[in-house]
Amino acid sequence: MSKLNRRDFIRAAGFGGMALVLPHRSFAGSRSYTGTQPNIILVMPDDVGCGDYACLGNPIMRTPSVDAFKRESLLLTQFHVSPTCSPCRASLMSGRHEFKNGITHTILERERMSLKTYTVAQMLKSVGYTTGIFGKWHLGDEEAYRPESRGFDEVYIHGGGGIGQTYPGSCGDAPGNTNIDPALWHNGKFAKTKGYCTDLFFGQAIKWMDACRTVGKPFFAYISPNAAHGPHVLPEEYYQQYLGKPGINEETAKFFGMIENIDINFGTLLKKLKEWGIENNTLVIYLAGDNGGTAGTRIFNCGMKGGKGTSYQGGTRTVAFFRWPAGGIPAGAECDALTAHVDVFPTLAEITGARLNTDVKKQVEGRSLLPLLKNPKAEWADRTLVHHVGRWAKGKAAESKYAKCSIQNSRFTLVNNEELYDLKADPGETKNVIAEYPELVAKLRTAYDQWWNEVQPLLVNENVVGPKMNPFKALYWKQFGGGPDEKLLKRMDPTVAGDDAKPAKAIRNNKKQ
Repeated sequence: MSKLNRRDFIRAAGFGGMALVLPHRSFAGSRSYTGTQPNIILVMPDDVGCGDYACLGNPIMRTPSVDAFKRESLLLTQFHVSPTCSPCRASLMSGRHEFKNGITHTILERERMSLKTYTVAQMLKSVGYTTGIFGKWHLGDEEAYRPESRGFDEVYIHGGGGIGQTYPGSCGDAPGNTNIDPALWHNGKFAKTKGYCTDLFFGQAIKWMDACRTVGKPFFAYISPNAAHGPHVLPEEYYQQYLGKPGINEETAKFFGMIENIDINFGTLLKKLKEWGIENNTLVIYLAGDNGGTAGTRIFNCGMKGGKGTSYQGGTRTVAFFRWPAGGIPAGAECDALTAHVDVFPTLAEITGARLNTDVKKQVEGRSLLPLLKNPKAEWADRTLVHHVGRWAKGKAAESKYAKCSIQNSRFTLVNNEELYDLKADPGETKNVIAEYPELVAKLRTAYDQWWNEVQPLLVNENVVGPKMNPFKALYWKQFGGGPDEKLLKRMDPTVAGDDAKPAKAIRNNKKQ
């Protein structure tokens, strides 16, 4: 995709200085930004909101590692993700909206990332990186969709959307799994472990990075713990300090305990980088969460409306921390430019000097953040971002066009096609000003219609029939024995064969994802 000058860009956008998808920088060079490729670590907790950190205003949480990291990093304060799990991960991996990867849900085959998608791991491998994932994948459990088939060399994950969770079709974890002593998928087979899941994921990541740096090969470590997603199962030692605090019930205490444990592990990781002498040329990206806040929103939500599963700011706005001393990222700085998870792919491509072919350039609709990473006050043309919760019933995409959706620029957001909020004057989205800006509303509606029409041909998972048995269950039983016999399988509903959960129960549990 060639660079457009401002006049061409405005003409292509059709209105003002906004565009549905801004052209990203072209990546024609093969040299990295600094001439030396940095190690790259991307950490993203699950179901944690930006209101769940002490340094961002939470009055109860204890997050000393992230608090200290904030003082060493550039903080993107207007960084957006998707409203739920799989969608966010697909956008992060691809540099484009989740719907364009075929992902409109977190289960029922609609969490599987299109096989035509070129991932950030594949891109980094093309310039000599070794790649690893530790934690939650949630973009397909069948062989062709698993991370080892999508560019990751080292794989240490659980199945489905959460440890022990099972849904009809392909999305489900190993049978009977739990956060403590889980069976984890490690490079083609299950490993029965001892310990708490987050400790295990960070521990394996650190071990793998140590091996990589010893041989001098640049690495990309994607650390995506399932915490603090429910069920909130963890050792009591990690959450007892929150019990009895004002407004904190046991579930919220456990949720906060899971976050504090992530913070402890993150601190251990940072200490290792320093001990190994590689922290200067290691780009560490910490995304506060993969969607809006959940269990902690009733305590503190940064003044935002809504949370996970909504298209209000509380459902999609989070923060992102970037630290890379050798790359010149200023420490302790903040940037309020409108940015998003789709920007990570092109940013890493530019930093590492990756060459993107024509098809990949068409895929990637995010922008390189490098200008902002070098100068938080750099010029940053306005843009529009589209958020949609999806999760419609099978065959109901058309009827769900305006359900739980929003389209925004840096100042305004149009929610559900009928609510307009001025985010500068009213960041909490309390006053609907749609009657005051008819021309703007018309332009945003037109842009949204254009986007909706563009994504329809790419919704490749809408009518997929899933396998009779969850792949991870089948793999587990093949390795260790057990499981239902053939006669039982034939008597079971083919959409839930191999699952312990009944269909009705599985559907009711959608909200837990």
